[in-house]
Amino acid sequence: MSKRALIIEDDPDIAETVRYNLAAEGFATELALTGEEGLALALDAKSPPNLIILDLMLPGMSGMELCRRLRREDPTRRTPIIMLTAKASEADRVAGLDVGADDYVAKPFSVRELLARVRAVLRRADEGAGQVYNDGRLTIDFDDVRASCDQTSIKLTHKEFTLLTALAKKRGRVITRQQLLDQVWGYSYYGDARTLDVHIRRLRQKLGGCGDCIETVVGVGYRFIGCSQTSPAP
Repeated sequence: MSKRALIIEDDPDIAETVRYNLAAEGFATELALTGEEGLALALDAKSPPNLIILDLMLPGMSGMELCRRLRREDPTRRTPIIMLTAKASEADRVAGLDVGADDYVAKPFSVRELLARVRAVLRRADEGAGQVYNDGRLTIDFDDVRASCDQTSIKLTHKEFTLLTALAKKRGRVITRQQLLDQVWGYSYYGDARTLDVHIRRLRQKLGGCGDCIETVVGVGYRFIGCSQTSPAP
């Protein structure tokens, strides 16, 4: 069965260009001209999308608000979202990625680059599907986008969960800071690398007693070491 792509874009020329090229890649495509229409199609249980291409500047509900809504809904919490927009400043890219987008492509764009990014986000989504990490203290359900420490649920943002997933998938291996930025923020991110350190600090805080599962490798990056050797606090 072909994958389904939902294109939420109010510029008909751009929407048709994206639709045509995704169809050529084997996608079944749907178009939405407004945020409200896009939300309804994204949550359609009969034909849920495997990929969402989302413009930021939409009539009605904005792309940013729509992305937040999609990340709060169970059917679309893990659906790859690529923002496609003329808002190309660093602040806009950071904001888009922080509300849950998997990648961010600025207009005007290269169709070949967009398709490469589509393949990349789908590959990452496939790698994380249907797996659970459990070391006795920390549990990460990659498919259901949930984590718990000592049987207590941990509330993480989409970006924090994606970061935790990227680390846990490479347990015991050092991941450089640039590799994490590429995997979690996307190849379009060229902002301050300290963004990663801030997110790691917040992630450790939210993990609480399991926060030391992430080890800092000074001058290089981070390593996920798990929590099985750590005793919970009394």
